[in-house]
Amino acid sequence: MSVRELVVLGTASQVPTRHRNHNGYLLRWDGEGVLFDPGEGTQRQMQRAGVAAHDLNRICVTHFHGDHSLGLAGVIQRINLDQVPHEVTAHYPRSGQRFFDRLRYATAYRETVPLTEAPVDADGILAVTPSYTLEARKLSHPVESYGYRLTEPDGRRMLPGRLAAHGIKGPDVGRIQREGRLGNVTLDEVSEVRRGQRFAFVMDTRLCDGVHALAEGCDLLVIESTFLDEDAGLAEDHGHLTAGQAAAAARDAGVRHLVLTHFSQRYAEPEEFERQARAAGFEGELTVAYDLQRVQVPKRR
Repeated sequence: MSVRELVVLGTASQVPTRHRNHNGYLLRWDGEGVLFDPGEGTQRQMQRAGVAAHDLNRICVTHFHGDHSLGLAGVIQRINLDQVPHEVTAHYPRSGQRFFDRLRYATAYRETVPLTEAPVDADGILAVTPSYTLEARKLSHPVESYGYRLTEPDGRRMLPGRLAAHGIKGPDVGRIQREGRLGNVTLDEVSEVRRGQRFAFVMDTRLCDGVHALAEGCDLLVIESTFLDEDAGLAEDHGHLTAGQAAAAARDAGVRHLVLTHFSQRYAEPEEFERQARAAGFEGELTVAYDLQRVQVPKRR
């Protein structure tokens, strides 16, 4: 059975707190696992969340500030220690290659797993698999940063009433799916497009074109909201979003489920992030993330 869910490993921004670890997010997408922004302590959070190194197929780093990347050293060494039996691919800004190299080889260990380095230096598609296309978009932050988006290919949904009206049943259903036509009946006449699911991961950034492109039409959007709206000036200065800005972007993009995360340690109560997101007009499903939470990708409409 396929599983599509987000496992939240950490939700703090620059400074972790007693209740919030540095960043870390695992997306389970059918049989694959994509780890986003492993900050310090991610390996331990994986243990607590029941996530194994064997679950990882890709690592996507948005940028090389420590709260988004210091956990790389431990995660990469754990992949090798556990002798993960498949290739693991790492995506990260090419401009941070020297940081990636230092983290990958921070200490001595025995390399047993092929780790493919696939750095990002422009907007565009990074990988195409049978179950998703992975792409990146540049964000606006003091250091080069990219957000990531997974898009499932569109499929077809067969319509039983129309099949019956044309007398199509049994093996002929599979035949028209494969060949696109059965006699004088086309596939379009007995089916409709089943829109692929969409997921996006947007970390440290001001509002910019990349934010809107990544969020467009997402079923699940994970996005930073480091500051509350009253601190919008600080957010702009440091290259971050407020709760209201993140929610407004999700509203305009038609996001179905919004996950806010990456909270500054200055705020003790998460309820205010939800209130400001709702005040910005976001009406979809809303989660103010906490560590070790699991969030399901919404079922198709």
